[in-house]
Order: sequence, then structure tokens, then C-alpha cells
Amino acid sequence: MNVENTQELILNMGPQHPSMHGLFRMVVHLEGETVTKIIPKIGYLHRGMEKLAESRTYAQFIPYTDRLDYLASPHNNWAYVQTVEKLMGVEIPERAEYLRVIFGELARIASHHIMIASTSLDFGGSTPWFYFFRDRERILDMFEMTAGSRLTVNIMRIGGMSAEPPEEFWPALQSFLDDVPEMIEEYTGIFFGNEIVQSRMKSVGILSKELAEELSITGPCLRASGVNYDVRKAEPYSIYDRFDFNVPVRTGCDCYDRTIIRMDEIVESAKIIRQALRDIPEGPIMAKVPKVIKPPVGEVYHRVENPKGELGFYIVSDGTTKPARVRIRAGSFINLQMLPIVAIGWKIQDLIGIFATLDAVLGEVDK
Repeated sequence: MNVENTQELILNMGPQHPSMHGLFRMVVHLEGETVTKIIPKIGYLHRGMEKLAESRTYAQFIPYTDRLDYLASPHNNWAYVQTVEKLMGVEIPERAEYLRVIFGELARIASHHIMIASTSLDFGGSTPWFYFFRDRERILDMFEMTAGSRLTVNIMRIGGMSAEPPEEFWPALQSFLDDVPEMIEEYTGIFFGNEIVQSRMKSVGILSKELAEELSITGPCLRASGVNYDVRKAEPYSIYDRFDFNVPVRTGCDCYDRTIIRMDEIVESAKIIRQALRDIPEGPIMAKVPKVIKPPVGEVYHRVENPKGELGFYIVSDGTTKPARVRIRAGSFINLQMLPIVAIGWKIQDLIGIFATLDAVLGEVDK
């Protein structure tokens, strides 16, 4: 077959495409089925979160943070309230710190469940989806017990936590932790051990260590390229320096490692929660903070290890009840830089998989 005179095809994917994981659109240039160029188009979900923060009081903005990475909303709460607490010099009670770690790591596990499930679906495997969602539902049940919501789990407050988990929370948490080893075994059998999955993902979409560092990639995508960097270890916040856990690192730099490293992190998150459950003290869950919050004049930046990558908040205070300036450093937004580079030369079906392994959530891209 003579392919010398093929014409370049320009294909629009999204923002309604089911594999775009939200309102993301990319203009794909193709030679046959081979990707030659990608132009990402974002902004379809834009809500002006940073400007909204500047027109709300510090406490009023907490629920808005749930809508950033809406698959791991406790992390967004955590990053924001810790930034305000850092600006105010507030120390929160010990019990609240442990509860924050428990809810944060549960959110990390639930987020990784979604990532692996949606990646399997994008590669044409619907069965693993149900296994991951089955286990994620147990975490959402625990969120609902405490916060009354399952997705936008608004549980953290400036100074501590909004509620004490009910009695039925603790046995549900212990039961979930007991079942994690069996879950991991099932995930390996139903998805990661599948030879078709491996052939579609291994050595596909290579993100080299050097490119990952050059683009400021963070989170699992960075660690899957061989870089041992995690904010919880590099710059420990909250009480993470009290826990014994490993930072999973893989060196394949491909779609497979960017996916399976999430399973590695589920194991480590469960390890952290077990330690927090063992050591959590009794006591109050809220510090004594003013009813009307007016941080002193100044500026602050604080970052946490979100499931998608580094999440940071920069706040400028003018001494009033509302921040003068707010800027958000979102992991998904930064990590998307790799897509137009890494996907070049791969087939259109590989492009879908490469995008899936970025685990981008458009809520924090189009913030």
C-alpha cells in the first residue's frame, strides 16, 4: 500500500469525549494513526477559584477547595487550612492532626482507585472498574459517616476538624485496612497481571527522569520516572515525620509504572493509617481560634503531597477578613505539560492511555 501521499488529519478530542476525564480538549494532528502534534485546549470548566477566594472570608472559601481535585477533596481542605494556620501561627490539637492524616490517606487511596479504574476502562477493560469502585465505596461510606457527604468531603476547618468520627467509623476503618492485602492481590490478578494490559502499557509513553524534572512534574508521575521525591518526606508537614513509610519509586518511566505505582502507594497509605490508628490520642479536635479570622498582614506559601502531585496555596493577607491575593499551584495543571511531548510518535489508541496515566482532574486544571 502506497502511503507517501497521505494527508494530515486534524482530530478534535473532547471536551465531551469520555476518555478526556472531564472538560479537556486536545487538537490532535495525525499521519495515519500516528500522533505528530498535540495542542491542549483547557478552560471549559473555568470558575475563577482564585478570584472567588479573594471575595470570600477565609472560612467561607474552604468548601470551594473541595471542587478543585474533587476526587480527593480532604487534601484540598488540608492544604488550604494549613496555609491559613501557618499565616496565623495556629497550632492544632494532636487528635486533629491524626484525624487529618487518616482522612487524607483514605482520600489518597480513593483517588488512586479512580485512577486505576478509569485507566483500565480507557484501555478497554471494564471488569477492573467494578473491583476498584467496590473498594472505593467503603471509603466513601466512612466519609459520609463523619462529614455527611461522599465526594466533596468538607471535613477540615481552620484550627482542626469539623466533626469527630462516629463510633461505627472505627470498626469500618479497621475492616478496610484488614482487607487491603487481599485487595492488592485481586488488583494484580484482574488488571496488572494481564498480559494484554502489560503489552499495551509497558514501554509506552516514556517520560524520562530528565524531562520530568525539567517540566516540574510532581506526584506519582514523577516517582514513576525514577525520582525519589515526596513532599511528605522532603518537607514534612502535619505529623508525617512520626510515621514509618516508604516512598514508592519505579524506573520504567512508562504508562505501566505510572499506573502500578498508585497501587504501591495504596499499600503505603494503609501502613500510615494503621500507625495513626494505633497512636491517635484522646482530646479536642479544634484549637481556640477567633470567630472572625483576620490573619496578620503578610504572605505565605504552603504545599502538600496531593494524590495528583504537589498542591500549594499562596496567600497574601492585608489584615482583613478576606485574603488580598490567592494563587493555587495545582499538580494536574503542571503535569499536563508532558502530554504534547511524550505522546508524539505514538498511535491514537496509545494517546488515550498516556493521557489516562497522568490522572488529570480538570477541576484543578481549569481552576
